Amino acid sequence: MMSDPLADMLARIRNAQMAGKAVVAFPNSRLKRATLDVLRAEGFILGYKESDDRRDIEMEIKYYTGRPAIESIRRKSRPGLRVYSRAADIRPVRNGLGVAVVSTSKGVMSDHRARELNLGGEILCEVC
Repeated sequence: MMSDPLADMLARIRNAQMAGKAVVAFPNSRLKRATLDVLRAEGFILGYKESDDRRDIEMEIKYYTGRPAIESIRRKSRPGLRVYSRAADIRPVRNGLGVAVVSTSKGVMSDHRARELNLGGEILCEVC
């Protein structure tokens, strides 16, 4: 049993990028798919697909001129220390060059989308 599946996914992405892999696989969950949807919409990954038995997700890592599109990906809120923020208090990541993934009452979305809708929530991770 894993205590923080989202942190495991982020670690697998970091490790696959350092190894120069094109695809990384990890166990499937709704939260992971929602987080990957935000990363795909923001242009950090090429895409993902579920395996035939729907147990795993295979994500395609995006590279630009031989370097990964994701320079830094880190967990912000974790099981031992949850991080919540109001819409006005959500800070831009690297002056807007990065994105924070926020879990709101309307679903998982990017930080600038949450500010547009005036929704606060749990800051899941930051990517730049």
